Amino acid sequence: MPEMQMVVSSNIEAIGYAAECQQLHVRFSKSGTTYVYHGVEEWVYSEFMAAESKGQYLNANIKNVYQHSQL
Repeated sequence: MPEMQMVVSSNIEAIGYAAECQQLHVRFSKSGTTYVYHGVEEWVYSEFMAAESKGQYLNANIKNVYQHSQL
C-alpha cells in the first residue's frame, strides 16, 4: 500500500497513489474502508489531490470510470 496522505474532506480521510502500478487508494472517513482504483493515470491523481472538493472530483472523474477493489 502506498503512503497515505490525510486530506480535508467530509467523506474522504486519506489518499495514496502507487505510480508503478497506477493504483489510487482512497480511505473513507466514516467507514474506514479503503478502495483501490486500478489503472489511474498520475495526472488524475494530481488533479484529485488539487481539487477543492475531493468528493465531487471522485464522483465525477474516478467512480464508475476505473475498476476498483476493496481492501
